[in-house]
Amino acid sequence: MTRPHQSTSAKKEIELLAAEVGFDIVRFTDPAGLEKNASYFTEFLEKAHHGEMAWMEEKATRRMSPLNLWREVNSIIMFGLNYGPDHDPLETLNHKNSGNISVYALGKDYHDIIKKRLKQIARKMHQDYNTEVKVFVDTAPVMEKPLAEKSGVGWQGKHTNLVSREFGSWLFLGSIFTTLKIDIDEREADHCGSCNACLNICPTEAFPAPYQLDARRCISYLTIEYKGHIAIEFRKVMGNRIYGCDDCLSVCPWNKYAQMTPETLFHPRIELKNPDLGDLATLDDAAFRQVFSGSPVKRVGRDYFIRNVMIAIGNSQNEDYIPLLIEKLEESSPYIRAMAIWALKRLTNNQYFGELKKQFELLETDEKVKKEWY
Repeated sequence: MTRPHQSTSAKKEIELLAAEVGFDIVRFTDPAGLEKNASYFTEFLEKAHHGEMAWMEEKATRRMSPLNLWREVNSIIMFGLNYGPDHDPLETLNHKNSGNISVYALGKDYHDIIKKRLKQIARKMHQDYNTEVKVFVDTAPVMEKPLAEKSGVGWQGKHTNLVSREFGSWLFLGSIFTTLKIDIDEREADHCGSCNACLNICPTEAFPAPYQLDARRCISYLTIEYKGHIAIEFRKVMGNRIYGCDDCLSVCPWNKYAQMTPETLFHPRIELKNPDLGDLATLDDAAFRQVFSGSPVKRVGRDYFIRNVMIAIGNSQNEDYIPLLIEKLEESSPYIRAMAIWALKRLTNNQYFGELKKQFELLETDEKVKKEWY
């Protein structure tokens, strides 16, 4: 059993290590007391609000409690890394000819950066305290946001995302599970009050109630996770959002305390900040992989990404894209072809579209694609 003085010295050392490797905040908690969160998650799955993210259901039991993931865990250390932007993400929605990419994906992939830093700390913990450790960054079945709230990093707002009094909406999270027993920190209180700004701004009305999210309606889900034809009811309101959506994060009043991240790895790459839709639409698979090398965007895959770009072009009101859209009708991906036709209908007059429609009805053999034209 860990002696009290060892727990105290370990906590101080870990705090110093966290600062040394670049984390902005570190807090400590234990694996108990997440029953209410597990109940919320069960309800989320029962309502099918997770959409096609089957991995959530497949690993649901492990996600319900840290002890289901690792029975030996005694303490959980939560780390936060500021990725605050140098601009207002809502302002970029006005650039109709540019693609809007979520702030978190404008720089280097945070998964790799955070995991590398967590491993540095974990190795030191193992050497100094002979403790077993496991590191997690987002992809494992860990309820990171409830644990971050329980540890005092921040609280889950009405949009279900984490909010920090120090960093607003802009914190990446990571965790270290350990067999070491460490004194826990106090839970952060909910400071949302009567504010509903995040709920009211959602373009697709993805929040059925405060603290509830229907991912099937969320633009982040639709542009990143969803592998199909995006429903027509969402296309217009997507605007120029081609990868993710920051609306509910950006509008939070607590962002008045946020600060631009000093971490240069998270600064926007020049080619990803307000990228031209026409340039993006012409990317083949090799060029897509090159442009988005080291970026989370690469995970969505070229075809689904271009699908999103077609929708943004359809919302651009720019007729100069018409020849490009006609070229896209020869794409092998049915998702690109379908959205190219939809975009053409948005950018052309009825007579011209009628002529194109007759032409491409003869060429298009996929009946599912034809159903997505309108």
